Amino acid sequence: MSSSVSDRMQARDVPTVRPSDLRQARDLMFEAARSGQRVLLHGAGTAQSWGAPVGDVDVVLDTTGLDQLLAYNPADMTVAVGAGMSLAALQERLDGQRVALDAARIPLGATVGGLLATADGGPLRATYGTLRDLVIGVTVVLADGTVARSGGHVIKNVAGYDLTKLFSGSLGTLGLVAEVVLRLHPLPEATATLAVPCDVAAGFAHATALLACPLEPVALDWHEGRLLIRFEGTRSGVATRVRKAVALAASGEVLEGADETAVWQALAGTVVGGDGDTVLRAGTRPDLLPQLAARLDALTTGPSVKATLTSSVGIGVHTVRLRGGQPAEHAAVLAGWRSEVLAAGGSVTLHQRIPGLDELVGSWGRAPATAPLLRALKKRMDHDERLGPGRFAPWFA
Repeated sequence: MSSSVSDRMQARDVPTVRPSDLRQARDLMFEAARSGQRVLLHGAGTAQSWGAPVGDVDVVLDTTGLDQLLAYNPADMTVAVGAGMSLAALQERLDGQRVALDAARIPLGATVGGLLATADGGPLRATYGTLRDLVIGVTVVLADGTVARSGGHVIKNVAGYDLTKLFSGSLGTLGLVAEVVLRLHPLPEATATLAVPCDVAAGFAHATALLACPLEPVALDWHEGRLLIRFEGTRSGVATRVRKAVALAASGEVLEGADETAVWQALAGTVVGGDGDTVLRAGTRPDLLPQLAARLDALTTGPSVKATLTSSVGIGVHTVRLRGGQPAEHAAVLAGWRSEVLAAGGSVTLHQRIPGLDELVGSWGRAPATAPLLRALKKRMDHDERLGPGRFAPWFA
């Protein structure tokens, strides 16, 4: 878990339980419900700083013991795993196939269940979506210990209530994701990235032109003054599409191998942030990127805080890392930029904060119009509101 959460739990000597299978997870959740214990669901801890800080809990349920490879069917391109398995470990066990997800937290050990519960994604989200789009079956343990399932082990299975969408982005407040069945994709034969130097406005214009062509980049991200255009496929297919993209952009550097890996790792570093950083993620209409970038520049002109923006241009997912400066400066940038995003109909999630930020500005902005529905759903799934207490405060407990 994050250092602040870990320190607080250790100071209170909060016990940790670690189930190793679904039966144990069910029994532990049932016992917590019977005893009225408040529970923090915890995987690798790479996203424990997301949202509002969790309040006092009575027990931490560590999911990393649920790390079994339950079934792997390469012919059907599906795999079933315990949700506590890290996605990096799972990728290593697949033969010529992959889970098409490249969220920045994966190299840090992010678990399959954690990636679903956070609705996290990386540059490949432009083509493959987030983990919820790759899940074909899920088993969860509800707050009262009830085991519920939806989907199955084949890609065309659509039976049952869609628990995957319900738990995607729930941040551990609705129940424990215990087992997940995922669809797989082949590993590409070749990849290459075209890096086009440009400002945000030009980057958005280039991206718009690319998306109107049949070149099908798998990722299209703006970062640190460059539009990054990634292609995957056969060697000849990638070479042809890169050549056409260069002609369309009239400039750019083609990156392959270690150089290509390095540029995407740098983008992931912005998304993850470091000690003393504040990290925000926003979702908006894609065409708002130039407006949001200009607003961010205006908010950080003068203060000693430096803002770095990266964006999945074609789908409108933007991440901002604030570095340097004082908590009050971070708070002012957060409040101002969040106001811009919300006014445009978007949303902002706080992924990480500088120490002292919580005393100055709320983790969440104003409640969305769907807040009554969210509160009713929380009450239905977790009647006593014992799971992840405070994670979505003040929208609900």
